[in-house]
Amino acid sequence: MYHILICDDEQDIVNALKIYLMNPDFKLFEANTGVQALEVMEREDIHLILLDIMMPEMDGISAMVKIREKSNVPIILLTAKSEDTDKILGLNTGADDYITKPFNPVEVTARVRSQLRRYMQLGSRAAATARYVIGGVELDDSSKEVTLDGEPISLTPIEYDILKLLMESPGKVYSPKEIYRQVWKEAPLGSDNTVAVHIRHLREKIEINPADPRYLKVVWGQGYKMEKGAKR
Repeated sequence: MYHILICDDEQDIVNALKIYLMNPDFKLFEANTGVQALEVMEREDIHLILLDIMMPEMDGISAMVKIREKSNVPIILLTAKSEDTDKILGLNTGADDYITKPFNPVEVTARVRSQLRRYMQLGSRAAATARYVIGGVELDDSSKEVTLDGEPISLTPIEYDILKLLMESPGKVYSPKEIYRQVWKEAPLGSDNTVAVHIRHLREKIEINPADPRYLKVVWGQGYKMEKGAKR
């Protein structure tokens, strides 16, 4: 059973999301502020969070920063159409995805299941046995661990999937739409900014100087690639 935390200061929205996600596979928890969300995280083993951005006491972005200090659990932001800047800030500080209000019930369920599937696969120790090494970056898909110059680095499920995709075919250029299609498993509508934010966040973790990357390169007008033969 998956434990899902719904956090929004509007109780009507929490109730609606609980209806959309009513499923024997899900156990739902609720909070109305960022502080309450952190309290639930301390008590429960949460597998996914639906987190509103604009809340009193502690906003969603601040709560997410605190959560990311201890956990890589998938976080889907709940945003209004007018909150584009907050969406980018949220993705840049650790969110995995966002859903815009008013919600489409089918979209909510699909995005939740997609993130849960990716998270549980990332936590699994069984399946793949592949190991990829480029310079000082090593990705072990059997243990789902990534190291940089021998030191472990903590990636979100989305960051892990993007890095694995690029490391599987070093030197190959992937457009933002291709990355979105393969990682999110969805039609790449409005995908460029979302991918760019995750690439930037990934660079901050694997590059000594993100502004002058050794590994994760941009090919202007085409997309991104993992530099083939990059040195330590």
